[in-house]
Amino acid sequence: MNDVSVSSDTWSFLRSFTPARIAQGRTGHSLPTNVLLDFQLDHARARDAVYSELDTLALVEQVRQVYPQVLSLHSQAADRRQYLQRPDFGRRLDSRSRETLVTLSPTPSDLCIVIADGLSATAINRHAVPVVSKLLEACKQLHWMVAPLCVVEQGRVAIADEIGHALNAEMVVVLIGERPGLTSPDSMGAYLTYQPKPGLTDESRNCISNIRPEGLPYDATVQKLLYLLKKMKTRRLSGVHLKDEMSGLLP
Repeated sequence: MNDVSVSSDTWSFLRSFTPARIAQGRTGHSLPTNVLLDFQLDHARARDAVYSELDTLALVEQVRQVYPQVLSLHSQAADRRQYLQRPDFGRRLDSRSRETLVTLSPTPSDLCIVIADGLSATAINRHAVPVVSKLLEACKQLHWMVAPLCVVEQGRVAIADEIGHALNAEMVVVLIGERPGLTSPDSMGAYLTYQPKPGLTDESRNCISNIRPEGLPYDATVQKLLYLLKKMKTRRLSGVHLKDEMSGLLP
């Protein structure tokens, strides 16, 4: 379906630099039909991402191919509906998952890696394994001890602090699905914390956002993760006290 009287926009050349909705043109006092339909489609994709499900079995199997110690955990949110209505439930492990960690009697480690569905399981299903694989290889070269990797259903960012503390890890990284946008329903984020423990808040964490091929690519993501982790380990801190001064990172 084509509009026969679409007024062009002098700023339309900017669309070659960004997926943002700018210079869409107009028909009378409204948007062109195709632009309106594209908006509705992207809105539907964003909503679908919020309700998407983590492919836990496939994800655990893929991760075990590069790291055999993988745990499948669950937050206190029983299902997606409760997860969205009670954010606090997504920040803590359920009793069975806590018991699983307690029985491990873990030895001290340098890093704990957590994968959680967050607000877009689609992002995790697509992007978590490539980033984890590259990060684990880098940790091996640095001779870092890595705790059992944890895959969490219905999890939020803060749940990684409880996991990292229980596994006696010096640092924790959680890869999590970010809140979907109209041009990025599959964006993944990474949050890093030094000396994780329950009760920490956002100022104690560093964040890397928009991890996906169309945003921050996998190799660049791992470079940024390693930069921050090395700084954390050297300076023994994270969050607002650790500034990202990395230079030379190419998109």
